[in-house]
Amino acid sequence: MPRAKYQTIYQDIKQKIETGEYEFQKLIPSENSLVGIYNCSRNTIRRAIFELAEGGYVQSMHGVGVRVIYQPVSPTAFSMGGIESFRESAIRNHKVPGTKVLNLTNITVDARIAARTGFPEGEEVCLLQRVRYLDGQPLILDMNMFLTSLVPGLTVEIAERSVYDYIENDLGMPIVTSKRRITVERVTELDEKWLDLGDYNCMAVISGKVYNADGVMFEFTQSRHRPDYFSFYDTAVRKKL
Repeated sequence: MPRAKYQTIYQDIKQKIETGEYEFQKLIPSENSLVGIYNCSRNTIRRAIFELAEGGYVQSMHGVGVRVIYQPVSPTAFSMGGIESFRESAIRNHKVPGTKVLNLTNITVDARIAARTGFPEGEEVCLLQRVRYLDGQPLILDMNMFLTSLVPGLTVEIAERSVYDYIENDLGMPIVTSKRRITVERVTELDEKWLDLGDYNCMAVISGKVYNADGVMFEFTQSRHRPDYFSFYDTAVRKKL
């Protein structure tokens, strides 16, 4: 599935903001300038700017322009935000990603898994466990379950590269919404076995449910992060009552 024009523009402006070409608190080029730069319509530029604003990169000001409000986090942190693949997050954080697949198998959802994940009992899911490396260090332990009726054909090669890239570009299924819960939990034996934990005895844990354009949950995930390499960001807008 080819990428829409606005997505290409969004990614290009986003990269310029993250690298500092468009500086914090400065205005990005005007809408007229961007139309000329990207040889596209005003509506395409507005869609890209809307996506940047939704992600907390810019803020539009009527009659003034679009101001950069993004600031990079500490270089030692791995910040999470939006719906990104691990590889996309690593690149945005200017780190070298790596993945080791520990387990890839199809299982049937029982009552215990259904209660934990929200998948219907009796459905088949693909259970995927991976160690995630950042700049060569094993720092994240991921467990994913994908509904096989919507995400068929997963392989080790796909899991090592990017499952989200496979879902969006090979299967053509949009990834729309993620609901996440963040907790701090004690280190487990699996954490100690696979991760470089040092003296840490707790993990930052993100549990999430991901939905497609039809509102169907196709993924449950639990991602366990070493706390000193983890930060989570959100963009909130105050609404008048």
